[in-house]
Formats: sequence, structure tokens, C-alpha cells
Amino acid sequence: MDVILDLCAVTVRRSATPILAGVDWTVRAGERWVVVGPNGAGKSTLLAVAATTLFPSAGRVRVLGGELGATDARALRPRIGLASALLADRLEPSQAARDVVLTGRSGALAPWWDRFTDADRARAAGLLDRLGVAALAGRSFGTLSTGERQRVLLARTLMPDPDLVLVDEPAAGLDLRAREELVEALAAMAAAPRPAAIALVTHHLEEVPPGFEHGIVLAGGHALAAGPIADALTDAVLSAAYGIQLRVIRDGTRWGARRA
Repeated sequence: MDVILDLCAVTVRRSATPILAGVDWTVRAGERWVVVGPNGAGKSTLLAVAATTLFPSAGRVRVLGGELGATDARALRPRIGLASALLADRLEPSQAARDVVLTGRSGALAPWWDRFTDADRARAAGLLDRLGVAALAGRSFGTLSTGERQRVLLARTLMPDPDLVLVDEPAAGLDLRAREELVEALAAMAAAPRPAAIALVTHHLEEVPPGFEHGIVLAGGHALAAGPIADALTDAVLSAAYGIQLRVIRDGTRWGARRA
């Protein structure tokens, strides 16, 4: 099985403070991962390293066959999709949802300077349909709810057909219905053969979609566990990560956690 992402003893420091400390993490083709941990655990930093937008202070990072520091990261980035709620604030709110998706082809924030083919438009329409928001194609992005925006942003991330997709806390701020619709969309994305690998950052086990079968748990910049999700998301590991006694609950393909 091809290795998509390989981190070996990765450390990231800001001033003298380690944000990540000696993290090992290997993601192979076909795997869908969740990244779990409390605030300040280093989850978003880990995704930034994986996206090649942040170079580690120490350790080795290989992404899609290229090693950071020995490969031009700009050649790797078109093959990596990063979905973050922070992007929503940078997009022109008056543009239609279909245009937000189309601009994902080049990474532009607005469609004014790009030329799109009929194949591009068909792909954007197909992605909106796949994520359950086809009816919103003509709506201006600024009028969409937070949950609708998140699904449009996921479609945008998939537009260039990346090999690796990284999703940073997509359910933050969503109500229960919007969260469940997003979880369903992520489960459908996980079931598709492309992208080759997906990593999803979340605070809450209830947000882990079906089809995500690997997990890494961070706390204080350290990886406490990484591997098959049933082995990583255990009572002992989650209790150590969050500093309280937790009981992990599994109901079919869904997860949860309660105070023990």
C-alpha cells in the first residue's frame, strides 16, 4: 500500500515552546483518519505540517513521495486539499456557490481571472451534488448557512482531485442537523476511491463519520496513540488526553464519549 504521508519524530517549536513534540504518523492510500485531542494539543499544527504550509523545527516529513526540505513544496501543494473554516472569511461573499467550487481548481479566491471549461463546470456541479448541496449552486456564498458553506468548501477542496485531503474542524459552530448533514457528506467522501487519503480534525467523537477507521490522539503536542480507530480511541487514551475519566461509546458506525 502506498504511503501518502509519513512523519518521523516531527517537532514544531514556537519560541522555546514545543507545539508538536516527536510525533510519528504514517498515512497510507485508502486510509481515512481522525485527529482528536483537546484545545492546544497541536491538531491544526499537525495538519499544517501535512499540508506543507509549515515546516517542522526537527524531524522528517514525506508527503506524496517528496521530502520537505529536499523537494519544492509548491509542486506538492496542488495535490493536497486543505479545507478550513478560515477560508470562508477570505472568499468573496457575492459569488455563487458554483463559482466558489470552480475556483478550487486553481486556488483563487474569486473567479474573475480564471477561464473554466464545460468539463470544469460539470465537475463542480457533480461535487455539489455529491455533497448534498446541488440546489445551492446559484445561491451567493454569503447567504448560505454555516453548514451549507462547509459542504460547499468541501466540494471546492475536491475540485482539483487532490490525492490527500485535510479537513480542519468542519463541524465547529454547527447545530445538530447541520452537523449530521456534514457527517453524512464526509462519510460519502470517505467511501469514494478519491482522494487517496483523508485526515479530519475534530474535538468531538460524535463528529467522526462512518468510514473513518484510523485515529491519532494528541495531547500537549505528543501523539498518545495512532492506529486503527478502535485501538486509538480507548477509555484510557482519551482520559489521558483530556485529563478526566472518560468512557468511549460506540453505536454501530458512530462514536461518542461521556464522563465516566
